Amino acid sequence: MQNHNSKFKNFTFYIVTLIFALSTLNLAAAADLKGSIDRKTQELLEITDKINENQKILDAAQGQSRTLKGEIKKINSNINQVNLSIKSSELTIDKLELEVDSLRDEISDAEKEVSLKEKAVAQILREFQKGDDETPFMIFLKNKSLADSVFEMQNLADLSNGLSVEINSLKEAKGNLSGKLGETSDKKQNVQVEKENLKNKQIILSDTKSEKQFVLTQTKNQEKVYQQTLTELQKRQAEIASEIEVMDEELRLKIDPSTLPSKRPGVLARPVSGAITQEYGATAFAKYGYAGKWHNGLDFAASIGTPIYSAEKGTVIAVGNSDKYCNKGAYGKFVVVKHENNLTTLYSHLSLQKVKVGDTIERGGLLGYSGNTGYATGPHLHFSVFSSQTFKMGLSRVCGLLPYGGDLNPADYL
Repeated sequence: MQNHNSKFKNFTFYIVTLIFALSTLNLAAAADLKGSIDRKTQELLEITDKINENQKILDAAQGQSRTLKGEIKKINSNINQVNLSIKSSELTIDKLELEVDSLRDEISDAEKEVSLKEKAVAQILREFQKGDDETPFMIFLKNKSLADSVFEMQNLADLSNGLSVEINSLKEAKGNLSGKLGETSDKKQNVQVEKENLKNKQIILSDTKSEKQFVLTQTKNQEKVYQQTLTELQKRQAEIASEIEVMDEELRLKIDPSTLPSKRPGVLARPVSGAITQEYGATAFAKYGYAGKWHNGLDFAASIGTPIYSAEKGTVIAVGNSDKYCNKGAYGKFVVVKHENNLTTLYSHLSLQKVKVGDTIERGGLLGYSGNTGYATGPHLHFSVFSSQTFKMGLSRVCGLLPYGGDLNPADYL
């Protein structure tokens, strides 16, 4: 039995040495990968700083007097913002792919560790079984001295303890391997999401450049023509805002509170992570910031190209673009989702829509990307919540089909 124990100790030493050797071999490669990941992380931070600085320029431009030069400057800032966002997506993809490579190496090490520990457990079991049929009395009878018997019984106890340690270690190694596999799957999925974002941002960039060309063509690059166009636009915006306000007010009177979910946080998820920049209702902004007196939703800060998500599971019942009928006059590109809880949500001023009527969308599903289409002084998301029983798509006198409904305060449900 002493020989068995010696073999066990030698085998255990071999396992530990081999695991250490394998780990040492991969240290250099792991260090290189970590260095690359750290560099990408730093580049991402620098791009984020540039995006934030450019957003400050855009925010400042919203409060300035409207001139052709100022309008072109604002569009150029939007173009710059999308370019920076594209660079951010490219860096994010590079970083995620490096992290997947790093995890792949860690998984390989973890698989080898599991294999070695399985062999260690099997070896201990074989050694343990060789002496397992002997009772303590038989051990005392076969040995020449009490000391030999005690020593052999201690060896059996050591084997038992060693087996317990190795089994626990094996469980830990398998758990570590499972965690790495799950993390890798998540990161691969994130890579695909970011690649989709990148493709969509390139479309948004092309559309934003086209917007600049449209403004220059429409105004013939002349300030006088721009101001004439602006005067006509402001008149049209006032007419549309008044029309929406009157219709929504009528529909608010038809809301049946008994059909609505209880007011509480979490009924709806935030459609975007940005801060709320304009509140709901008869705010100062509604009275003086634009042509209406009532703000039928919340405005969220969202630079152009920011993903916009559905606030709850539902069905897409409307996808439109009011700019086709009255450029810069109303909601611009919008999406409407009807939910199972008798609420209907509107997402407007988008730069790109990614759903169509009839689509089923999950809570947190991608609807599109933020922008400044329609009546918007800058990129943001306008988010409205309506009582589903009052919602309808109606034909505006001057701006085609528009969404109307008995609006509710979104903050009551977020």
